[in-house]
Amino acid sequence: MDAQHWDDMYRSRDQVSSGNPNPVLVSEATELPPGQALDVGCGEGDDALWLARHGWQVTAIDISPTALRRAADSATDIQERISWARADLNTTPPPPGAFDLVTVQYFPLRRQTGHTTLHHLLDAVAPGGTLLFTTHDRADLTPTEDFNLDDYYQAADIAPLLGPTWNVLINSSRPRTTAAPTGTHHTHDSILRAARLH
Repeated sequence: MDAQHWDDMYRSRDQVSSGNPNPVLVSEATELPPGQALDVGCGEGDDALWLARHGWQVTAIDISPTALRRAADSATDIQERISWARADLNTTPPPPGAFDLVTVQYFPLRRQTGHTTLHHLLDAVAPGGTLLFTTHDRADLTPTEDFNLDDYYQAADIAPLLGPTWNVLINSSRPRTTAAPTGTHHTHDSILRAARLH
């Protein structure tokens, strides 16, 4: 699943996303005081737009130019609160300690020896900030010839790596509150919410 894969996917349809923010983000971030947010794998911008309209200053990154172009086109009323950037986390880590919220919603974060990319994301959370990681629950995923479940992080994989400088607030599977994406049968989300202490 390289950059070409994702851009081809977005170009294959006029709109990929629902146009609504992810429910886990809404339920968990509504109570947070707005600050600087990093939206990882922002796609067509639904979450970034929601955050910006709720007072956040958002850095929204994705690997697909097509997705980013669509996202920017839909943000004309709030463009001063969102910075759109094409980035590959494997080669371009976010700045350390820069974000009060790092949100990773259904982004296929691939495991690495040493967890390098994951640690870059964790390092991007400022002291007192929040990491919010959501993915489809493992029980709902079907391995294929091109997709090995063990290649990607679940919330339960990340929590043990956080260490004493983090407070894990949620590390669980939760039933979805909205319909699964077309053509899938996802019924549960795997969610990690953690606060960085210092």
